[in-house]
Amino acid sequence: MDALSELLRAVKLSGAMFYNAACGAPWSLRSPPSKKLSEYVASPSNHVIEFHLIAEGKGYVRVQDETLPFNAGDIVMIPHGDAHLMGNGVCSTTIDGEPMLPALLRREVLSSRIGGNGEETHFMCGFLAGDARLIQPVLASLPRIVVVDIRSDPSGAWLENMIRHAVDQASTAAPGSDVVLARLAEVVFAEVLRLYLLRLPPGRSGWLAGAADPPVGRALAALHQRPSHQWTLDDLAKEVGMSRSALTERFSRYLGVGPIAYLTEWRLELAADALRTTNRSVLQIAEEVGYESEAAFNRAFKRRFAEPPGRYRRSAKGSPVEASQPGKSKPLTTVASRS
Repeated sequence: MDALSELLRAVKLSGAMFYNAACGAPWSLRSPPSKKLSEYVASPSNHVIEFHLIAEGKGYVRVQDETLPFNAGDIVMIPHGDAHLMGNGVCSTTIDGEPMLPALLRREVLSSRIGGNGEETHFMCGFLAGDARLIQPVLASLPRIVVVDIRSDPSGAWLENMIRHAVDQASTAAPGSDVVLARLAEVVFAEVLRLYLLRLPPGRSGWLAGAADPPVGRALAALHQRPSHQWTLDDLAKEVGMSRSALTERFSRYLGVGPIAYLTEWRLELAADALRTTNRSVLQIAEEVGYESEAAFNRAFKRRFAEPPGRYRRSAKGSPVEASQPGKSKPLTTVASRS
């Protein structure tokens, strides 16, 4: 079982590659925060992650006061949706990418060239959208910039070739190319997380570090695979081959809460997602996430989201942003661990 795969399956990701850039040094390009993309590609309750596959050349990416280099074969991901600057060399003029967004996302502009006549940097841009609340455990474990080298991994080299081919097909409007690119965007995200997870140093905490730890990862995978199962701490400890006390201590060290408390919070997040996105009854949703009575579900939901399920559904469907506003409800509890 794979904890990351189980969580991403619940998030229901969607995405696409949308831009192919060629840049000659010196060059500098500013990308707006990803919430600007969400105006065109996602609902307000979704979180949008932007990423760039570096096909050729080198450069740097900057978010706030942090700057990281990148090279050919790297994927640069901005998981928290920050505005970011990319470039190579000392450039007197920075191009603002925001005015180009509408045309880019309508696929009216598939590629462009900017900058001078120096060293060439080629990269492809894409985005991924997922429910902001369900994806929060993963995001809380990530720094503001993630750079991974996919050419160092056999599956990464295969993925890069697939993306290059799909982008070429899209530029000629080949049938089905948009669907292929959308699926590849999801694969890019999963691959970046997999490579980042494999290279985490010892002593880190957070959801991804927990998923990388064998017993905690098995526990997370079991809880995410069968959230409605009537788990007890004894059952889960037997599932992963540890004592109750050892599992609780180890799980809490990474996630900040014990396994059963984590499961309770995850069930309520799944329920909130179902209330926002489906017309199933409150009783049906309660049973689907593991509650044996609607009354018990209503009490737990109100404690978590400060309003009963029915009112939450009406608020969320009337104003999607409201469901994720600070102070309206707390996100899933995990220990944030950013570099």
